[in-house]
Amino acid sequence: MHTTYTYPSLIAFAFAALCSASAVQAAERADTQPVSAEDFVEEASAKGIAEIEVGKLALEKATSQEVKDFAQTMIDDHTQANQKLGTLATQKELAVSDDAELINQAKAMVLKMRGEASFDKAYMNNQVMAHQQTIALFERASQSKDNEIAAFAKETLPKLKHHLQMAEEINGNLPEQ
Repeated sequence: MHTTYTYPSLIAFAFAALCSASAVQAAERADTQPVSAEDFVEEASAKGIAEIEVGKLALEKATSQEVKDFAQTMIDDHTQANQKLGTLATQKELAVSDDAELINQAKAMVLKMRGEASFDKAYMNNQVMAHQQTIALFERASQSKDNEIAAFAKETLPKLKHHLQMAEEINGNLPEQ
């Protein structure tokens, strides 16, 4: 039996494999390695940029008003958090990311390839996963020896956990594709 794969299905498969590998690596890091201030600032700012960019895409492509409202909240909240993080990074002479990390760029690409009918579910699935990973990063950073980084992470965690709760609820209300 010969199976034919389309380009979009291969991209989706590669994306799923990347996400799985990324989640495993993040879990291993969470158990074994504290995050440095430099790594935290770079990774957190990249994740924030990705949230903003994918949120803008969701404003254009989502069909559900609830999903669009969530996307606008992501844009607003992550813009504000990145501004605070940028100020903190400047004070500490640390570099922030100027572009979303590669995996989040891949997620955005896959979301762009999805048809209008399944975009909402794809976006919300992405948001659940992205917020789980971001929460793990911020929890590690909350244990940082750098008091300002730890304070920023602790201050931001409740909002991130609320985002995850919102994403899970919206995702659960959307029809399976």
